Parts: sequence; C-alpha cells; structure tokens
Amino acid sequence: MSLPSPQFNSLGTLQHFLTLDGLDKATLTSIMDTAENFTQVGDRVIKNVPLLRGKTVANLFFENSTRTRTAFELAAKRLSADLLNVDLVTSSTTKGESLLDTLRVLESLQCDMFIVRHGESGAADFIARHVKPTVNVVNGGDGQASHPTQGMLDMFTIRQHKGAFEPLCVVIIGDIRHSRVARSGIAALNTLGAGEIRVVGPRTLMPTNVESLGVTWYSDVDVALKDADVIMGLRLQTERMSGITVPSSREFFSTYGLTRERLSLAKSDAIVMHPGPTNRGVEIAADVADGPQSVILDQVTNGLAVRMAVMSTIMGNAEPLREASSQDASEGVNRG
Repeated sequence: MSLPSPQFNSLGTLQHFLTLDGLDKATLTSIMDTAENFTQVGDRVIKNVPLLRGKTVANLFFENSTRTRTAFELAAKRLSADLLNVDLVTSSTTKGESLLDTLRVLESLQCDMFIVRHGESGAADFIARHVKPTVNVVNGGDGQASHPTQGMLDMFTIRQHKGAFEPLCVVIIGDIRHSRVARSGIAALNTLGAGEIRVVGPRTLMPTNVESLGVTWYSDVDVALKDADVIMGLRLQTERMSGITVPSSREFFSTYGLTRERLSLAKSDAIVMHPGPTNRGVEIAADVADGPQSVILDQVTNGLAVRMAVMSTIMGNAEPLREASSQDASEGVNRG
C-alpha cells in the first residue's frame, strides 16, 4: 500500500513540489500564470521582489549540477531570500553521516526551504516526509523519476510560443528511459491536453510499456517528425545506463539526430527544445540548436521565472503575488 503524496498540506494546497504526477490542469496553469508575472523582473532596474524576504533557502545538491543549481540560486536571490549553498558531494554525508542527520542539522539552522537534487529516485519524496512541517521541499531532480521544475519551464515555453496545448503534436527524441525530464514533461503534456505525444528512439532507450505513459512510440524519426509542432531532443544519459546496448554517438546522430533536413519534415513553424546540456553532433546539429526555430535559450530564461513561481507558491505567497509584484515594480521605477 503506497503512502499518500506529501505534496499537499491538510488544506489541499501545495506544500512541497516533488513531481508533476497527480497535479491537475488548474495547478499547472496557475504556476505558469504566476511565472508570467516574473518574466519582466530581469529587465527592471531593481530586479528583486520581496516575497521571500526573511526566509532562508538551502540548496542541497547531492549530484553535481551547474544549470539547475545556479537557476535556483538566482531565483532565491530574486525573491530576496537568504541563500545557503551546501556542497553535499563533499559534505559529512560522505563521511558516514546519515541523510536524516544532515537534515536535522540544516533544520537547526532554521532553513525554511530545501531545494533537493539527488541521484536516487524518490529521494525528494523521502526528505519531504521527514522534514519539519514548517519546511518546504522542491525537487531539483531525483534519479530517473522526476524533474518537475524543468517540466514546468518546458510547458511555459511551449505555451509562450504556441498558446493552447490541445492542437499540438509534440515529439520527444532520445533517451526516454533514463530521462526524468521526459517523464515530467510527458505527465504535464497529458494533463494540459496536448493533442499527440510521440517519443522516438531505440527500444532499449524506452521504458517498459512506454505506451502506458500516454505516448506513441516511433522507431523512425523521419516518420515521427511529420506535422510536428514541438520537437524536444534529449541527451544520452550514459551515467544512468547499466547493461543496456545503445548506439555509439555517431550511430545515434545518423539515426536519430535532429538535423536541418529532418527539421524540414515538421511544420514550418515548429519549435526546437532541449533541456541541456546539448551534445551537438549527437542528438542535435549545431545549426539547429542555434537556428531560428530553436527556443533553447528561452527555456533557460523561463526557468528562472518558473522557479520563482514555484518557490513563492509553496511558501504561501501565490495570492498576494500580483499586487506585491506590481507595487515593487512601481517602487523600482521610482528608485531608478
């Protein structure tokens, strides 16, 4: 018997942000709407808003990371929170201290939010079940299971460029089996009502019973790209593979790599996405990654607004967000 998700508090509102599975369309839409309010913050003279002033956010990264960690760090600072970066790769956890002992130490420092990235699936859920009720947890990626903020920034980018999800044909190419990004994205696309979700790659890189995820599997990338509105490439996650036969980098690019010729099979206004880091010449050609249909840098920019939205929402600041943000924007203009 599985335990109920710890994501929601007794009032039924988000207390933690651990997975996109089980979140309804209204919740996902609300997060995107909240992120919309933050998209212009970076263009202001005063880039910070006071929504998390007086709060302490701790980055707990058990895996090495550059993009996700720095995005959360900047999001916390933009929300005026105090930030604690804990290098858990070389911390006391490598000296025998248990995960729970580490959490208790950080709680004793009166941290209000933990951003957790961990190599084991379910780690963020475990932490959320053991922290004090006053602490919020955001999953920054756990094993092969989930990467909910990446999923949300991808949805926000799609909505920004395409509007409604219902008419869209979305194609995801590459290592679906080991990708927490793919799992979160597929869950969100199904919830938001995307018209069709196609996944492409060798069968060895597909989850067991992949069709049960609400997608259609294609082995031929040229067939899958026909009439596509959104195309997302994924890198080969070799660090998570064990005993799996996969093509070489050259073979993968030849068979599945997104080239300009293959992109021409999709709709003329199709957008190209990638969660990064991109391996040019493996899953995507350089002239596609840098081309006019690429929205990869938009994803990076939108990741900041989405993470600000998630953090402020689960800290209980979603309701006054619009008013506070507008007031702070006026003050910023006056001060500037």
